[in-house]
Amino acid sequence: MLLLLVMAVPFAQASEEKPNIVILATGGTIAGSGASSANVSAYQSAVVGVDKLIAAVPELKDVASVRGEQVFQIGSESFNNERWLTLARRVSELQNSPDVDGIVITHGTDTMEETAYLLNLTLKSDKPVVLVGSMRPSTALSADGPLNLYNAVVVAADPKASGMGVLVVMNDDIHSARDVTKSSSLKVEAFHSLYGPLGEVVEGQPRFYRAPIRPHTTQSEFSVDDIASMPEVDVVYTHGNMNRVPMDAFIAHGSKALIWAGFGNGSVPDYMDAVLEEARARGVFIVRTTRTGSGAVVRNGEAEDDKYDYIVVDDQNPAKARLLMALALTKTTDTAKLQEIFWKY
Repeated sequence: MLLLLVMAVPFAQASEEKPNIVILATGGTIAGSGASSANVSAYQSAVVGVDKLIAAVPELKDVASVRGEQVFQIGSESFNNERWLTLARRVSELQNSPDVDGIVITHGTDTMEETAYLLNLTLKSDKPVVLVGSMRPSTALSADGPLNLYNAVVVAADPKASGMGVLVVMNDDIHSARDVTKSSSLKVEAFHSLYGPLGEVVEGQPRFYRAPIRPHTTQSEFSVDDIASMPEVDVVYTHGNMNRVPMDAFIAHGSKALIWAGFGNGSVPDYMDAVLEEARARGVFIVRTTRTGSGAVVRNGEAEDDKYDYIVVDDQNPAKARLLMALALTKTTDTAKLQEIFWKY
């Protein structure tokens, strides 16, 4: 009997081991606070620290061994290239640690899709990375942050999330970083993917129904460890009666490429044709996208791309196209190769 008891102790200890999850906090609405519980859109973001976020969800201890780290305390609208690279390098460091099984990043919703996409393209590990935020501050009635955070940790701790690329977990849905976008300024169901989510969290259990097939993380040619800085790339948003002033300003400021958020299928008004051609002749790359929110842009459709040496996106929105172009320019300045990168990712 004694022998059996001694042998059972290590087995019991092993069965109680939980995944080690690091929560990197960056601010945003999930760390926000309002003047009253009725304030769901009027509040101050990025004021609650990571320790309080974790303490507000005691159920996390049943899922994983969790520790927190405050990387930034900002609204996500304040992310820029330098801050993105700082975050990406920290995630990469943690992924290389043998005592870290997964990472959750609490993040504001405004640029969550951009951060997720950048990480999806530049991290070199299969370990789960999950971004999460909220549409209501922690002080609001029916605040969505605590459950979102719980679900994010559940996903990051699940072996099925390994190798799925960077994920975004919001409102019970599990999204691929490549496909997800914010589509509402207020509603809790603000995040959607054009081709649907990868899965959902049901009563604390992740259920995956599909997997991303475009290259990401370990299959990507980009690595944050190789990127000291990102080239300047800017977005020009089209509208009726637009003019050349924004383009001229971006070029004067040193922009290496302009993302053309065009009408419809990336179209260009006749009075702007010469402006784009002039910009390309000056060595600035032109990438045609659409402002419509979805759909691929057809090469040589709404513009003579071959003639003017333009690039078109597949289905990347302007914000994601900006990030992909900046990364692509760290590899090549050949237009044909840049176009292949957009087809590939």
